[in-house]
Amino acid sequence: MGQLRDRMMHDLELAGYVPKTRLIYLNAIRDFAAHFRRSPAELGADDVRAWVGRLVKEGSIGPQRIRQHMAALKFLYTKTLWRPDAVSFLSWPSDPRKLPTVLAIGEVERVLDALERPKYRVFFTAVYATGLRIREACQLETRDIDAARGVIHVRHAKRKKERFVMLSPRLLSILRAYWALERPPAPWIFAASTSARHLRPDTARKALKLAVAKAGLEKKVTPHVLRHSFATHLLEGGTDLRVIQVLLGHNTIKTTTRYARVSTELIAKTPSPLERLKTG
Repeated sequence: MGQLRDRMMHDLELAGYVPKTRLIYLNAIRDFAAHFRRSPAELGADDVRAWVGRLVKEGSIGPQRIRQHMAALKFLYTKTLWRPDAVSFLSWPSDPRKLPTVLAIGEVERVLDALERPKYRVFFTAVYATGLRIREACQLETRDIDAARGVIHVRHAKRKKERFVMLSPRLLSILRAYWALERPPAPWIFAASTSARHLRPDTARKALKLAVAKAGLEKKVTPHVLRHSFATHLLEGGTDLRVIQVLLGHNTIKTTTRYARVSTELIAKTPSPLERLKTG
């Protein structure tokens, strides 16, 4: 499926999918084609139904991975092959609605203090201070920092949906001190150690994992946990949910409202109706 693969890759690039997602989709279609030993262009709805049914029945992959296979098939048949009827019946498998992990303020401090190299300490400080996704933070450029207006321009945002986030005076001071110390190659704020490219997300993740172990936290802490903590702490501080939605770059307010479910501070401050009873 070499020619078809190239066409799909081109369509994914035009649609603004990041390299990692493009690879996931292409690998999913490769597995689909390998199972039937035929080009997907020669397959139809019955084959798609059989393939997805096999994935679900085997139980070897979780709901998220199945959704990725479905999304890849939908993209291929809808965008590249122009045959939406072949995938119109697909519906996403439900996922257990797990609450996101959120760190307490003290836990955030412990993790940041445990990051020994200044570059990673400043990087994850910026992630927590702005709620940026890890790829967005890795690709920050010097031109993105607008000190006069007190904002950061997120140009390399998910699905190319640019937005602004706050630039606090404290973060600005930290970034300036870091810049004077590191002098990273232009245009990046956080550069890779061995090249002039921007910091790689996987490299940053490894640094965070080591810091979490050093800090002695039992929670599983990822860069996205810092983003969850940013949103929850803003909510607890009185920031409106719609403002948080804009800062995070969420398409709908529904995605943002989950932070109201994990804010233990707000939950603890909510008076129980028991307090209004005169007996007991």
